Amino acid sequence: MSTLVEFSMSPLDKGASVGEFVARSIDIIDRSGMDYRLNAMGTVIEGEWAECMSVVEQCFARMRADCDRISCSIKVDYRRDSSGRLAGKIESIERRLGRTVKKT
Repeated sequence: MSTLVEFSMSPLDKGASVGEFVARSIDIIDRSGMDYRLNAMGTVIEGEWAECMSVVEQCFARMRADCDRISCSIKVDYRRDSSGRLAGKIESIERRLGRTVKKT
């Protein structure tokens, strides 16, 4: 079983540059041991539902510790009969195109 969760979380009360706060979330994700891909607009993680939601909750808890307003977008793709989809979905497109594509 595999759940892909793409999410973006940032404070709305810390000015225009929020990289410091986003980096704290990436640290949590990276230390979780989960497979993930960081991109310019968010992060995609892959794992079991509870594991993914736990990581999102940890990121939220860390951010709310010193942020009064937080924006969060979450997109979920659950599939019962598959795993390794974070890389597999890209590989499927590349096979269909017959070439590699840019990846984050």
